[in-house]
Amino acid sequence: MDTQSLQAFMAVADTQSFSRAAEQLHLTQPAISKRIATLESQVGTRLFDRIGRRIALTEAGNVLLPQARRILLTVEDSRRALANLSGQVGGKLTLATSHHIGLHRLPPLLKQYTQRHPEVELDLHFLDSEQAYQGVLDGTLEMAVVTLAPHPHEQLQVIELWRDRLCFTCAIDHPLASHAKPQARSHTHPYTHPYTHPYTHQETLSLSALCNFNCVMPGAKTFTGSLIAQRFTEAGLKLPVSMATNYLETLKMMCSVGLGWSLLPEKMVDSELVEFNVDTAPIHRPLGYLVHTNRTLSNAARRMIEQLEAARENKEAQ
Repeated sequence: MDTQSLQAFMAVADTQSFSRAAEQLHLTQPAISKRIATLESQVGTRLFDRIGRRIALTEAGNVLLPQARRILLTVEDSRRALANLSGQVGGKLTLATSHHIGLHRLPPLLKQYTQRHPEVELDLHFLDSEQAYQGVLDGTLEMAVVTLAPHPHEQLQVIELWRDRLCFTCAIDHPLASHAKPQARSHTHPYTHPYTHPYTHQETLSLSALCNFNCVMPGAKTFTGSLIAQRFTEAGLKLPVSMATNYLETLKMMCSVGLGWSLLPEKMVDSELVEFNVDTAPIHRPLGYLVHTNRTLSNAARRMIEQLEAARENKEAQ
């Protein structure tokens, strides 16, 4: 049973397609089919049912799948450990990050990293934080820099680097803008929109009063969405979500055009939005990196972690 056949098997199982597996492994489709046929001959049974264009694992395929993943991870781990002995920083670093962190936190770090380690092939994946967690768990990703889960996973080493304060925010002409915080008026951009509220009062809203207005929120199954929903659930309230998306930049757009209020990271509140007062404790979401506790990290990953840790220390020292 050779690793190339197992790689082909894993690729077909993950993509449920021989053609997509071929693209993933940079092979032809006949080459993938030949490797699967070889593996089926070695194990003495069919691993896939081919019904029309649909590909599905057989019972034997489902039994082999976790074992194949474990074998390939062990082989890759051994290769990485041997490569680390040279002390060189090179090879591929498979790193995942969320769209928001990739846009707002990582660019200067990635620029510095690639300048310092030009021999590293950075394989960067933009994924939802929940998908990135799963990728690190199943070994398809070496590390991830994402929103951290509310509950730790025993197989993951999770290190917090930053904390985002989530702000209650709305468009400058939204009815809730009359509750904007006083400091919102000190923005460099004056609120001269013809429909802007004159800020005659800034009384604090209750969570229950806020629920009288539609909101746009992160998906309920995201770490950020569940964090927000928990605050309202604890108060016995249900969020009046009219639209949801996993992309914070899209949420900001929807909020800025008046489709509803939202909760966004402080750094995203600009001249198109105002932050308003709500009678509740601040909501923070933790951001950081995660790696598998049982995985031997490459020198490339170790250098990335060192740089992330240094960036955090520099920020704390400021």
